[in-house]
Amino acid sequence: MTDLGDRQIIVISGPGGVGKGTIVSRLLDRDPTLWLSRSWTTRARRPGEAMEAYHFTDRARFLAHVEAGGFVEWVEFLDYLQGTPVPTPPLGHDVVFEIDVHGAGQISERYDDAMLLFVVAPSDAAQELRLRGRGDPEEKVQARLAKAAEETAVASELGMQFVVNDDLERAISEIRQLIDDGRRSRRSQEHG
Repeated sequence: MTDLGDRQIIVISGPGGVGKGTIVSRLLDRDPTLWLSRSWTTRARRPGEAMEAYHFTDRARFLAHVEAGGFVEWVEFLDYLQGTPVPTPPLGHDVVFEIDVHGAGQISERYDDAMLLFVVAPSDAAQELRLRGRGDPEEKVQARLAKAAEETAVASELGMQFVVNDDLERAISEIRQLIDDGRRSRRSQEHG
């Protein structure tokens, strides 16, 4: 396991369609000391989804990487595999994991001081609109909505901090404040 030393580890999770990818992208744009661990996935790219959103791969390569010990965590989610590779951030960077709640639990077991954040939509209806807006087919929309209640329950059990994405800029500001507070706390513990 890679030793991440004194780096802050930030895990951002949430059900599909709550805007966590947009939030993470904006956080990275605004804070050059954040480094995103890019997850691997065997699912197909969504219409309009950036190539760098994930390391897109096939099932055989993914499973070979599992066998080689190349993931911190991985899971079979609905009809595809997704996993977090062992992180290798540049010096001076804190690590952001954008992963599902089960992965968040595995990260928190390995890094007990990880900051666990769970993004939710302001309502089920808003989440459904966002899923449809990003081009998910009807069966995927329904599967993700059904999965959201389970994910929210797991997030509660893990003690994750909930952030409601009712206004994108407000949600980003709230998460930035949590990260800054975490950094101040880490510094005071190191010097105190």
